[in-house]
Amino acid sequence: MSDENDDHDDENMPDGTTSGHEDDGMPAIEPEDNKRRRRRGGPIKAGGDKRAAKQLFERVKTARGRSISSVRWLQRQINDPYVKKAQMEGYRSRAAYKLLQIDERFHLLKSGMNIVDLGSAPGGWIQVALKKGAAEVVGIDLLPIDPIKGATILEQDFTADEAPDLVKAEMGGQADGVVSDLAPWTTGHKNTDHLRIVALVEMGAHFACEVLKPGGFFVAKVFQGGAEGELLEMLKHKFTKTRHFKPDASRSESAETFLIATGFKG
Repeated sequence: MSDENDDHDDENMPDGTTSGHEDDGMPAIEPEDNKRRRRRGGPIKAGGDKRAAKQLFERVKTARGRSISSVRWLQRQINDPYVKKAQMEGYRSRAAYKLLQIDERFHLLKSGMNIVDLGSAPGGWIQVALKKGAAEVVGIDLLPIDPIKGATILEQDFTADEAPDLVKAEMGGQADGVVSDLAPWTTGHKNTDHLRIVALVEMGAHFACEVLKPGGFFVAKVFQGGAEGELLEMLKHKFTKTRHFKPDASRSESAETFLIATGFKG
């Protein structure tokens, strides 16, 4: 998934295609020629330079050829403080602040670590891991990602049979952490979409258990109440602690939260 300001999630522009990272890049279950549907945003909010906001609002409102959902998304982006902050601080996505806030709460990322990022586009989480001192980051997404110094990036659907082995080959050893912003293209059918989301989280979790060092961590985006059933029981068995956390950078209207599993037992 991806656009210049939203990389890992459900907050991308309605008229574009995506894979999976934040409110932003995800590997997709459906064929690459499908377009990923996006969540609709709310109206423009008050605050800031009112004259500039009004001008931007009018420009978006009258833009030719845009769908209503696209206009709403643009209005939301214009007034999103994390979008503006990402632009000022050089992050490719507002999703970067989700990982930064997760790390601030749980102190996961440390200098010298090897990190795998599943559903990397456009690269905001890779940037965060490197900024925190990661020695090596391997990212994978079905969408193209501009190169990031210090990272190995694979343009590949993680659900493809050969993808996990490709990531392992690039790693050259075990990982200290696996972070996942994987999410499928949605169909609009609640039960179907939920099953697809759960399947991707399970895939990421099983991959993490194959590659993590003892003491390693796994972070994954989940929806609708978080991980559940057999997956949660498996993670509780494999990790010392498992919990759910919603960072402030996750929009309040979004159903996303993040599963944090720490202390991999090996």
